[in-house]
Amino acid sequence: MARNLALLVSRINIFNNIVLAISKISIGFVAHSNALLNDGINNAGDVVSSVIAMIGILAASKDSDDQHQYGHERLECVAAILLSGIIMVVGLGLLVDGSVSIVKRSYLDKQVPGYLAVVAAVVSIIIKEIMFLYTRAAAKKTDSSALLASAWDSQSDVLATTGGLIGIIAARMGYPIADSIAAIIIAMFIFRVGIEIFKDGMFKMVDHACPQETVEQIHQVILDQEGVKGVDLLRTRKFGSRAYVDVEISADGSQSLVDAHSIAERVHHAIETSFPQVKHCMVHVNPKRK
Repeated sequence: MARNLALLVSRINIFNNIVLAISKISIGFVAHSNALLNDGINNAGDVVSSVIAMIGILAASKDSDDQHQYGHERLECVAAILLSGIIMVVGLGLLVDGSVSIVKRSYLDKQVPGYLAVVAAVVSIIIKEIMFLYTRAAAKKTDSSALLASAWDSQSDVLATTGGLIGIIAARMGYPIADSIAAIIIAMFIFRVGIEIFKDGMFKMVDHACPQETVEQIHQVILDQEGVKGVDLLRTRKFGSRAYVDVEISADGSQSLVDAHSIAERVHHAIETSFPQVKHCMVHVNPKRK
């Protein structure tokens, strides 16, 4: 279910980015707006980003095999890291372009953008913000790193297009330098988004414990199971968007092996049922110390 939702959102994003790219590039030429033209090229890059996200989701959802016995979930983190690189390159490109324009005063040679460019930019901002909110909600629901990266990519586009809109309006009012200044400011925001996505992807690539609140909830679920006398050891580790749990419980040492195994099975089932993000729970039973 989570995989299907993530793939659906990725397909919608690809379609929307294709439409936006074609529309902005076309209108950019007609309305003499370099800002809108560049924004359209940026959206063309977003198509690539969305495809990478979808590939990451597909790869991460593959079943375990002989060569990858713990699954492929970390491939989604790889996709997020690749997306972060694309976002940082876009931000750096806008920063360089805006800086060069100011230094060379090339903004003085630009034609005044047409009114159609303003309309296109406003419509794009609305669509991209809706895409951001929708994709972010889906990312949280599916715990998808690649989808979350794609969501923040859409948000960076909102910032970039807003900067372009300010530049277009200012140019029409007789202040062409505003386009370059806005590009520099927005580029810094975009680059920062890329860094945050990179940090999140790298963080999830390395084994680390689940949030303390989740660990405490798991601990309580274990204690609630019949036959469990205590929790001797509880370890959790994130594996991409999934998690593994290792637990040692104490039980009555006088009971049979079959009874002890039944307790372990109850704990195993309870954890994997109560916490869908847990891919596997390993339970070891110790005799309770007197």
